[in-house]
Amino acid sequence: MKAKEAVAFVNENDAKIIDIRFTDLMGTWEHFSIIPRDFDEAMIEEGLAFDGSSIRAFQSIDQSDMMLLPDPATMFMDPFTEVQTAVIICDVIDPQSRQRYSRDPRHVAYKAEEYLKKSGLGDTCYFGPEAEFFVFDRLLHESTPQSAFYRIESDEAHWESGREHNPGFTIRPKGGYFPVPPVDKLHDLRSEMVLNMEQMGVQVEMHHHEVGTAGQCEIDMRFDTLTAMADKLMKYKYVVKNTAYLHGMMATFMPKPLFGDNGSGMHVHMSVWKGGKNLMFDPKGYGGISDFARWYIGGVLRHAPALLAFCAPTTNSYRRLVPGYEAPINLVYSQRNRSACVRIPMLSKSEKAKRIEFRAPDPAANPYIAFAACLMAGLDGVRNKIEPPKPIDKDLYELPERERKRIQQTPGSLRATLAALQKDNKFLLEGGVFTPDLIEKYVEYKLEAECDAVDLRPHPHEFYLYADA
Repeated sequence: MKAKEAVAFVNENDAKIIDIRFTDLMGTWEHFSIIPRDFDEAMIEEGLAFDGSSIRAFQSIDQSDMMLLPDPATMFMDPFTEVQTAVIICDVIDPQSRQRYSRDPRHVAYKAEEYLKKSGLGDTCYFGPEAEFFVFDRLLHESTPQSAFYRIESDEAHWESGREHNPGFTIRPKGGYFPVPPVDKLHDLRSEMVLNMEQMGVQVEMHHHEVGTAGQCEIDMRFDTLTAMADKLMKYKYVVKNTAYLHGMMATFMPKPLFGDNGSGMHVHMSVWKGGKNLMFDPKGYGGISDFARWYIGGVLRHAPALLAFCAPTTNSYRRLVPGYEAPINLVYSQRNRSACVRIPMLSKSEKAKRIEFRAPDPAANPYIAFAACLMAGLDGVRNKIEPPKPIDKDLYELPERERKRIQQTPGSLRATLAALQKDNKFLLEGGVFTPDLIEKYVEYKLEAECDAVDLRPHPHEFYLYADA
């Protein structure tokens, strides 16, 4: 869709409002709205002004003027607004130079795809994220200088079974995988989410209840190219949250909201192609993968500690990535084996289906920079022929202590992954895909606004442990 077609789209759908959207560095969709009278080809080409100093990790106040350049190919109708609203996703540019902004996550994704082509290693990369989430009937939380608490309420939760008006058929811990209704109380809600996604141009393959109690769910999208897939994941989150909200419920992509049950991951499937050929495929290789794929895995595993700064980007992410809880923390690869950090799916012998699956990311990630970082790590592995550790076709959670100690594991905290990113980021800077200022600002924000904010506060459970000290 070009500018002229975007204007026609607004008229054809009788849109009364145009919603202007872009993504900040931490992965939040931001927006403001205009009326259709001002939405014309000239405006699309010129862009719209906004205050970059009011967006976290963007500009300082003395350099606040920034512009948004609408991408006509991204237009869709918002199914949640009472007033007919057309949405367009924008790129961030500098008003003086008219150059794309280095901290615009969407620009990073675009540059990663361009780098792939210029490198000669491939021409197309496909991504397929499996983003899990929870839907709670009610979520209460508070954090003040003198108090802190959270409380989750869910008709599905096993701890609600003794409540007088609970409807029954609750789910035991880790017992939520694939039960039919009335145990699965969210089937119709997920179906509504799927229909909303399809309406917005997101192709869905399936939906189901996930392992966790209290409303853990998954909706699987059909794979797409890197930037397009990141756009779709932003739509995905928007749909999930808004559909739940309309039903008086709360959906969250927080990686680990429940103690003692599964967290929400985002397994990322990746493949690289060139000239219509899947470079990951070799029927004679281990798991049906090629040397290219093995080296790509080598790059992902080598750089995983730094990658997780973008792919598991919250302090809460490391409540999920802990030893002993069937988390994908072991930096090895394997075929079929879901206990490995990188898995080779063995569901089909077709060349088209061959891919690798990176299992450590979670859905709190900003998809534009997380996918771009994964691609850059994999390509670094291919370019330098990085050999991964030998595959292990065993349940890694049941290995003897002596064997387990020989396997490198993911970092244990967000602070540790940020330190790894500071030491290991050269592979991200190749081709100018990531820039030093983006990495520096990202690390600075995460350390101050998240790591320090959590570390400086007493935890509610500490009162249970130490109040009588």
